[in-house]
Amino acid sequence: MSNTEDKSTHTLVVSAPDRSGLVAQVASAIASHGGTLVESHNHTDTQQSRIIKRNVIADAQTYAPAAIQQDFTETAAKLSLDWSLHNNGEPARLVILASHASHCLADILYRWKSGEFNCEIPCVISNHENLRSMVEWHGIPFHFVPVSKDNKQEAFAKIDDIIERHRATTIVLARYMQIFPAPLCAKYEGQLINIHHSFLPSFIGANPYQKAFDRGVKLIGATCHYVPTDLDEGPIIEQAVVRVDHSCDKDDLVRLGRDVERSVLSRGLRYHLERRVIIFGNRTVVFR
Repeated sequence: MSNTEDKSTHTLVVSAPDRSGLVAQVASAIASHGGTLVESHNHTDTQQSRIIKRNVIADAQTYAPAAIQQDFTETAAKLSLDWSLHNNGEPARLVILASHASHCLADILYRWKSGEFNCEIPCVISNHENLRSMVEWHGIPFHFVPVSKDNKQEAFAKIDDIIERHRATTIVLARYMQIFPAPLCAKYEGQLINIHHSFLPSFIGANPYQKAFDRGVKLIGATCHYVPTDLDEGPIIEQAVVRVDHSCDKDDLVRLGRDVERSVLSRGLRYHLERRVIIFGNRTVVFR
């Protein structure tokens, strides 16, 4: 969490048609109930004439979040507001799915253990057993759910049951190498986060790093995005690239690719957990 966004704060996110005085109206409503703004971001999309706001509100002694909740509920229809008010003292419940590769999962677990992420991790799900010892060393339950071409429907029904039983509010695919079924993507829309190398769609299919090496790429990178029903076309949260040259072999590309994948996923996840990401059509507004 950021220095200003501690556990005694609330985060208010508002998206609405742009109109004169809207920012002042929201600030006035917060102040009238004893709230103090410790972080404020505004963005106006001029093409669609829509304003997006994110406010972090300090919990002063006189602060009344229930009253703000009532105020915004009563005025939302009148002002066409899409909004949410979240108590930052209530951590997200993060379920992680991974396959054989450990780099993204290990990075998330380290950042969680060090207190960087305001979340609980009730379990990790994998279609391989090799990550069990690392996960259980952190005191987190590990669920092995094998997936094959013959049992996909049954396997993903079991995965969905595990996610529901653990009351997950965010699901991360930390290099989980199975395609999530469209019904589950729709069910967890805005909650399901993925990481993939930025070679798509140039180097699709198996062994993309070898294909990139054979093509002589000069940049490699990664993209963190929400998972939609259309594979790898969801709103983008975070991206980064690193430069490579003729001296790099395929193993160098793999090593550098893993570095950028885990850093991009962790940044994107942190932005999501801190409610800095607002989905806007097939795009996002990210208040860093």
